[in-house]
Amino acid sequence: MKRYMSYFVIFLLVGFGALFLFAGGSSQASNSTNTQESQMRTNPTVVDGIPLTQLPEDYTYEVNLPQEQWRQILDTRQYQVLREKGTERAFDNPLWDNKERGIYYSAATGAPLFHSDDKYDSGTGWPSFTKPISPEAIHYLGDFSYFMARVEVVDSLSGSHLGHVFPDGPAPTGHRYCLNSASLIFVPEGGQPPIIAGLAEALARQGQ
Repeated sequence: MKRYMSYFVIFLLVGFGALFLFAGGSSQASNSTNTQESQMRTNPTVVDGIPLTQLPEDYTYEVNLPQEQWRQILDTRQYQVLREKGTERAFDNPLWDNKERGIYYSAATGAPLFHSDDKYDSGTGWPSFTKPISPEAIHYLGDFSYFMARVEVVDSLSGSHLGHVFPDGPAPTGHRYCLNSASLIFVPEGGQPPIIAGLAEALARQGQ
């Protein structure tokens, strides 16, 4: 009987020791993972294989207005998307299935962003493109909200939110720029670039 009790005690000691080692290892692995995630969030350079735009800490966008002035320039829906990073409902926005030929401009600054030649039906219910009209048109920022790692795309003149880009698009780029209609102004081919009402006046007042 004593011999069996000795075996039982040894079994318990070995079991607790293994559990302790496993818990310690898991804790260290968890801490290591959290540290890596923290470092990635602090200074990421690539997300989903897409290089992020590296901006100086003191970087200021060319069109830099107080939020109250943006509220005066943009309508409620545009402000929610462009300045508060909102998202429209899928299939319930005016440009997701637009098939006209033309250019899509920023609703914040009037800068050209995307061409209809690069637009395609992604099946997601939002306007989708394979590439911007020029590399300088947008900036790529890390978005780690909602426990996800995504690449946010913003208007390079004002930093206004447009949507996100994902690495699941068609050739030739393999990218899917998934945007909000409220962030865009579509002008059919041959039309004049849009003028954002109140923007020039706001910038002039700011420069005084």
